[in-house]
Amino acid sequence: MRRTELTADSVAGPEPVLEARGVTKRFPGVLALDGVSLALRPGEVHALVGENGAGKSTLIKVFTGVYRPDGGELRYRGAPAAFATPMDAQHAGISTIYQEVNLVPMMSVARNLLLGREPRGRFGVIDAAAMYGEAERVLAGYGVETDVRRPLRTLGVGAQQMVALARAVSVDARVVIMDEPTSSLEPREVETLFGVIAKLRERGIAVMYVSHRLDELYRVCDRVTVLRDGRLAHTGPLAGLDRLRLIALMLGRDLDEVRSAGLTSFDRAGQPRANGQAPVVEARGLTRRHVLDGVDVSVRPGEVVGLGGLLGAGRTETAKAIVGALPLDGGQVLVAGAPLRGGSTAAAIRAGVSLLPEDRKAEGIIPTLSVRENIALAALPALGRAGVVSEARIDKVVEIFMRRLRIKAASPHQLVSELSGGNQQKVLLARWLAVRPKVLLLDEPTRGIDVGAKAEVQALIDELAREGLGVLLISSDLEELVEGADRILVLREGAVVGELSGDEVTEERIMATIAEQADG
Repeated sequence: MRRTELTADSVAGPEPVLEARGVTKRFPGVLALDGVSLALRPGEVHALVGENGAGKSTLIKVFTGVYRPDGGELRYRGAPAAFATPMDAQHAGISTIYQEVNLVPMMSVARNLLLGREPRGRFGVIDAAAMYGEAERVLAGYGVETDVRRPLRTLGVGAQQMVALARAVSVDARVVIMDEPTSSLEPREVETLFGVIAKLRERGIAVMYVSHRLDELYRVCDRVTVLRDGRLAHTGPLAGLDRLRLIALMLGRDLDEVRSAGLTSFDRAGQPRANGQAPVVEARGLTRRHVLDGVDVSVRPGEVVGLGGLLGAGRTETAKAIVGALPLDGGQVLVAGAPLRGGSTAAAIRAGVSLLPEDRKAEGIIPTLSVRENIALAALPALGRAGVVSEARIDKVVEIFMRRLRIKAASPHQLVSELSGGNQQKVLLARWLAVRPKVLLLDEPTRGIDVGAKAEVQALIDELAREGLGVLLISSDLEELVEGADRILVLREGAVVGELSGDEVTEERIMATIAEQADG
């Protein structure tokens, strides 16, 4: 497919407030950006899309002062610009909301919201009462009602994301960059976000919106820029670009190829995988005060069981309890019919139960280690003899999983922190597959990754299930649950309130089950 050659200057309109002109960025062995141009105009919501590794994160970091470009020019408000640090960019009026909440978890909600802008009284002392009052007023406008004195870490991920959003918008911003802003939000919070975006547009603020959710893009964005392999693939109005064409541009494939391959729906329906075998893992009566209330879960070999429910319903806590990462007040976990003893993640891994966590940065990857080291980490005890690890066996395992999962990296020795979010997710998946588990617990496995990587991960889950691996799938994406799961357990307030199977596995039935319990 011929690449669409457009530059930021090729489209008529208001003077851009932030602009990249032929920007290039190199890393050892990798050309991350190759002459990319993009213009953000006042009052415009501009979508930035592409597969993982396309260069989206790198471009954002160039715009926000994390990286300096190796070539090309950055312009801000009509003049050449060079931001030495993210703080310089923020002071200039460029605010960023990252996919992973980038705040201070131990600090209070109010301090996080107003950090660096706290109201002060005499002698420059922070006026705590005024700070708390201002924080409550600002957050109320985002549908967040909480004690602003409490540490941020005590809030759910969705509420933390709304605090980050409120902080980014409340400063005197001329540009707001949103990197997968809805990945942790409930539907109600998503609607609040879209309302905020509408107000930003009315105020003439430029918004860069990065998301893999096409419905969102077509709902809120005016224009779209597609990156592919670090290059500009397309720039233009979104309204005249149908979804099939957009996906073809992102994947770098002909339209007919995308249509014939069925890559637009990623329908994973097929022959039933579950059978009459005994559960490979079974949780009975998992209980923890204020968190879990007698949760029962079972997964059979080759079965994909989904956990549905709103954020805070107990889905992540159930998975953590199964692998021993959440202390329990009652209940037990059985693996292949035998009680899981030891009460630790190490014991769970030895028994064949592994968890891919929701927060890959805080609980998953080790950014200072290479791709190779991150993949081999959990399997090291099995890759050596008498305490001596075989480097050759490590290389073989890493090579197998990098190829199977199509991990894009300059080499196995590249730092994992230099990879795109989707490839980091694949590295984590490779780590746990390398220990040959009997059951894999996947907490939001496709959160924040693009269409192409999402399809690859979903296809891999299907393949693993066909090979006999049991899978517990947690996802906020109802479509993903419906297409991927054989059965779905619906949770609310830490308890299982419904089980759906067969023809009952629909988005409508999941929502109805939640709603019935909420109304009851």
